[in-house]
Amino acid sequence: MKIGMISFWHVHAKDYAREAERHSDTTIAAIWDEDEERGRREAQNRQAEYIGDLDDLLSRKDINAVVIDTPTNVHRDIIIKAAKAGKHIFTEKVLAATEKEALEILEVVKQADVKLFVSLPRVYDDYTEAILDLIKSGELGEVTQTRVRLAHDGATADWLPAHFYNKEECQGGALIDLGCHPVYLTRMFQGMPDTVSAQFGYITGKSVEDQAVVTYGYKNGAYGIAETGFVNAHSPFTIEVHGTKGSVCFGTPEQVLLKKVSAKWEEVELPADRPSPFKQWVDHIQNDKGTDENIALALDLTVLMESAYKAEAQKREIQIGER
Repeated sequence: MKIGMISFWHVHAKDYAREAERHSDTTIAAIWDEDEERGRREAQNRQAEYIGDLDDLLSRKDINAVVIDTPTNVHRDIIIKAAKAGKHIFTEKVLAATEKEALEILEVVKQADVKLFVSLPRVYDDYTEAILDLIKSGELGEVTQTRVRLAHDGATADWLPAHFYNKEECQGGALIDLGCHPVYLTRMFQGMPDTVSAQFGYITGKSVEDQAVVTYGYKNGAYGIAETGFVNAHSPFTIEVHGTKGSVCFGTPEQVLLKKVSAKWEEVELPADRPSPFKQWVDHIQNDKGTDENIALALDLTVLMESAYKAEAQKREIQIGER
């Protein structure tokens, strides 16, 4: 399957390019980038053709699918254009910055009958599956609280690209980028909340938030906390799920899963990781599988992101679904 790489704007674009190069059934046929110098450099490094006009790349009959890593603010237009050209689409989170744009994308994708897959990698990691199994088994009882934290020092150590602080391109800062992972994991563990509140920090004085806390409220009295940031040198990735009968913790700070449902903490054996989002996307194309589960979670992620930014901007609690 020949793939077109559409932009290397996002820091994970090179990761997906490496996956495409290493996958036995895919090859990079062409590259387009809104930054021509960057695009030509990547094309030369990968011995692929650089195409200066996106429409020309999308019109190529030999290109079956595209990987889209453009700025977030142009996701809607480019994903829709790719779908209308009949290309299968793999894209970086978030699908879009607003529910309206996400729904427009999904309608065109459905009409075009192409496979869309959004990169939500921690969905498929071993600890996530193990925690979901514990929740579903009832061993933890009724879930009363979750807390998921993922942060790094990209802003304070200055290793993130400067355009990651461009509010127009990114549509936000640490939350809409790194914070996606705690947010969609919270959604997986507890379902869609009823209310959202948020608080942002601006430690480095940039135009976008460099750390954030989002709190989700549920009708049964439970709540979830999602935390993220670009200003933490040694913050471990952590998950806590607490219920009426027990608790489970991951990364506090070692990367092991521990549960307590009786007198002492016990280590939980982890299953194998599921295939990466890129590999799953290729498999869905090859075997004509639906991507409904991934798309539904990606849409919920957009709804939760939009609500969090609205909550912080208006300094109030937001009801999910309010207009």
